[in-house]
Amino acid sequence: MRTLTAALAALAAIPAGLVLAAGTVADMDADGNGTLSLTELQAVYATLDEAGFAAIDSNGDGGVDDAELKAALDAGTLKEGG
Repeated sequence: MRTLTAALAALAAIPAGLVLAAGTVADMDADGNGTLSLTELQAVYATLDEAGFAAIDSNGDGGVDDAELKAALDAGTLKEGG
């Protein structure tokens, strides 16, 4: 039981940014333009459709930036792991 408690405490101490490191724009930005297109996001989040993308792209510029991606992950709009 102590081992489990220690392991859970260690996991809780990891900053969220490190856990979500694979979910950054730079990691998924295939064309290197600094934002994610619907196609780039669908490579990781296969079920994402145009309406979902539009909801994530809060400024409506046609690309998802780091702040929009973080907001979508924090809100549960996108779930880690697809």
